[in-house]
Amino acid sequence: MIRINCPFCGPRDHSEFTYGGDGSIAYPALDASAEDWTKAVFERENVRGWQTETWHHVGGCRMWLLVERNTMTHEIRNVRPAHPGFAAVLESET
Repeated sequence: MIRINCPFCGPRDHSEFTYGGDGSIAYPALDASAEDWTKAVFERENVRGWQTETWHHVGGCRMWLLVERNTMTHEIRNVRPAHPGFAAVLESET
């Protein structure tokens, strides 16, 4: 079982979340070519070790989060809001 420490709701079971994919991908512009979109969506590395991923907290606050997770051990070392504005608000409160 993976426990994700949501910055808004606290520690929660991963079953409350949906996996959104690689959080380090820079997607092309909406009017980009089909080839550019194919590369961004399907041609990715299969990371072995630490990876930044997006997770959606559908069973809680419904926020999108960036989670640094080890793909080998499932250890999580950092969780932060995906939206920079929410991340800035949380940082200003500490």
